[in-house]
Amino acid sequence: MGTDTQTLDTAAVAAYLEKTMPGFEGPIEAQKFDVGQSNPTFMLKTPKKNYVLRRKPPGVLLKSAHAVDREFRVQKALFETDVPVAKMHVLCEDDDIIGSAFYVMDHVDGRNIGQPKMDGASPEERTAVIDDMNRVLAAMHEVDIEAVGLADYGPPGNYYERQIGRWTKQYRASETDTVAPMDELLAELPKRMPDVSERRLVHGDYRIDNMMFEKNGPKCLAVLDWELSTIGHPLADLGSVIMQWQMPANGESRGLEGVDRKALGLPTDEEFVAKYCERRGLDGIDDFGFYLAFCFFRMAGIIQGVYKRALDGNASNPERAMRVGKSVPIFAQKGLDALNAQGTWGS
Repeated sequence: MGTDTQTLDTAAVAAYLEKTMPGFEGPIEAQKFDVGQSNPTFMLKTPKKNYVLRRKPPGVLLKSAHAVDREFRVQKALFETDVPVAKMHVLCEDDDIIGSAFYVMDHVDGRNIGQPKMDGASPEERTAVIDDMNRVLAAMHEVDIEAVGLADYGPPGNYYERQIGRWTKQYRASETDTVAPMDELLAELPKRMPDVSERRLVHGDYRIDNMMFEKNGPKCLAVLDWELSTIGHPLADLGSVIMQWQMPANGESRGLEGVDRKALGLPTDEEFVAKYCERRGLDGIDDFGFYLAFCFFRMAGIIQGVYKRALDGNASNPERAMRVGKSVPIFAQKGLDALNAQGTWGS
């Protein structure tokens, strides 16, 4: 059995797949992707075809963390919908095979774009790529969750009430210093919470580097990393995209702050939201500032947790965690600014 995240028992995987996956033929050569994913991911090369294996890290884990079974389920349900995903093959929940649960899917032969700025691309290419990112997001939020068997993929009730409660608790548990903008955001956000009952599939981490595009074109071939997906409210995903773009244009945040978007062929935040509304048949979004503020609040909560783990000596990359952790006040202030900028977007 494999006991670390860097290696894979290829003989055990091959033997298992030859029994459970029609048409599969070994032997396997495995190569670990070096992207910083919480679920270790490997390319499986066989004489006939390439696949991808994602596994839970071995060892004792939080009950809800690293849920590869959920990742497998949602992508299997979405295959042949308008949301592009890799084809799923096998889910193995028997820890005895390689030491933890895993699944195998097709390898999507495309390109991964790390930053929305897309250095080196033409303005026309940037426009087309971001437009397809918009198309896929709108398609995801139009999926009929009953028809594809995902109605029970997340809890009922007000998504924001649940999330604000959860992340407020998490933030308070990992709080290290008093951050005045965060305290104000925590107080004001619940007062502005919309009464929403809409239940849609949300990705939870929708960003350009979690997508695979054509090698020589703008079309998205697959959305990746569904670990945080659930049934929730779609504007949390949309708000998350805009939140990222409002951050500095550096390697840490995938932001576009201060970038001459028009010259680069990139849409403004408002143009992206308007196109999304057009695709979903929405007559604008009232108080979009709430949804944007919610995303800044949640990210501040996540970053505070990372910062606390770094201070406690438990971070996987302590230097980066300490650096990123100091941006909590920035996220909190941007959240407050968004909350104060009331108005309808996309109409």
